[in-house]
Amino acid sequence: MSNKQKTLKAPFTVKGTGLHSGLKVTMNILPAPADSGIVFKRVDLEGQPEIQAIAENVTDTSRSTTIARGEAKVSTIEHLMAALWSMGVDNAVVEVDGPEVPIMDGSAREYAENINRVGLEEQEAFIQYYNVTETIRYVDEVKNTEIVILPDDEFSVSVHIDYNSGVLGNQYATFDAATDFAKEIAPCRTFVFFHELEPLINANLIKGGDIDNAIVVVENEVTEEQIERVKAIFPGRDVEVKGGYLDNISLRFRNEPARHKLLDVLGDFALMGLRIKGKVMATRPGHKANTDTVKLLRKTMRREGVKPHYKYDPAKEPVYDIKGIMGLLPHRPPFLLVDKIIHIDSESVAGIKNVTMNEPFFVGHFPSEPVMPGVLIVEAMAQCGGILALHDIEDPENYSTYFLKIDDVKFKQKVVPGDTLHFELKLTEPIRRGIVKMEAKAFIGQQLATEAVLVAQVAKNRA
Repeated sequence: MSNKQKTLKAPFTVKGTGLHSGLKVTMNILPAPADSGIVFKRVDLEGQPEIQAIAENVTDTSRSTTIARGEAKVSTIEHLMAALWSMGVDNAVVEVDGPEVPIMDGSAREYAENINRVGLEEQEAFIQYYNVTETIRYVDEVKNTEIVILPDDEFSVSVHIDYNSGVLGNQYATFDAATDFAKEIAPCRTFVFFHELEPLINANLIKGGDIDNAIVVVENEVTEEQIERVKAIFPGRDVEVKGGYLDNISLRFRNEPARHKLLDVLGDFALMGLRIKGKVMATRPGHKANTDTVKLLRKTMRREGVKPHYKYDPAKEPVYDIKGIMGLLPHRPPFLLVDKIIHIDSESVAGIKNVTMNEPFFVGHFPSEPVMPGVLIVEAMAQCGGILALHDIEDPENYSTYFLKIDDVKFKQKVVPGDTLHFELKLTEPIRRGIVKMEAKAFIGQQLATEAVLVAQVAKNRA
């Protein structure tokens, strides 16, 4: 599976009615540049204001998820977000001429069908991931809701719903890398309990609701008078209660309500704004719980953003020891400034430098106050990046990497004898024509010591 970001190959348009507003809406979903994420644009408002689809912009979760920026808002975005994100769309612009995404048939099926129809286009930038490194838990004791996120190598979601309902019972649904979202999750419609219909209408909600775009669960015995009131709400419809549901529609899956809750979780978790590597377990989830959990994740991400992603265990065998490093780099002591490589893949590398008093530069920098020169910290990071650039080359001993540019260098703290420098570098774009662009960080323990943006060129050595 490609690690590159994707957008739509072509735009598509959907038209429908907003569930709560009852307004007719036209929505255009367009391709967007790499690293732009999902952006909603209110084309009916002056200046066509844009709203980034991230958790911090969530303003209401009473019956759907609403995002806003200033006076501009868009509600009921979760089904579209689930379809875009789960089907691999990292970047898109959603032009909407009203305050709400159309409800369609209460599912994400039409969105998924359109995404499959127009296809995806791979972009140059790499997908950005948030790696869950510790257990994160959200609990709402009043609603008996719990969402737990565990570290994992890939993203998965399991949902359990139990509303003490004799009709629904306990239901479960799961999503992982093997799930066909378009076939197994996207067609699942929203559901509502019969006894909620009138209060929702009295609250000025579900103006665009119809019993064709929702599963209506009839939990208790209903009178003929109640049925007649529902017929008045949806004129021209002849409905009866059958098997605990209004009989106008049939379930698409035995556990369709749980699958729809899973759809909502996927849509709300897309507001993370980047892909998640972690296992989500949700019990009785709702939009508030989902988005509050994502806000907690994003807060944790910001807190951890300057901490190393890869744990250094001195007892664990490295990917490359000093001999392996010397097989890749032309540098030799006293100018070889990387001791171990503890992680490497096609996009990132992590290495270690043990700083001792025996370093020759401490003799003059400074005799009474030994401090590692900043230029050598940058050089050590660059050597680590050179290993990333060379490790897939068949004959790395015949190549060297040379600095072209160093930008945004920041020194956060001193590096002194006894420190262990932990380097982490990642490509900001694919290597082309030997040009390597990297974000580089050096840590001491969990604290950031130095960061920079490095540009280098891989060149073949002269004979």
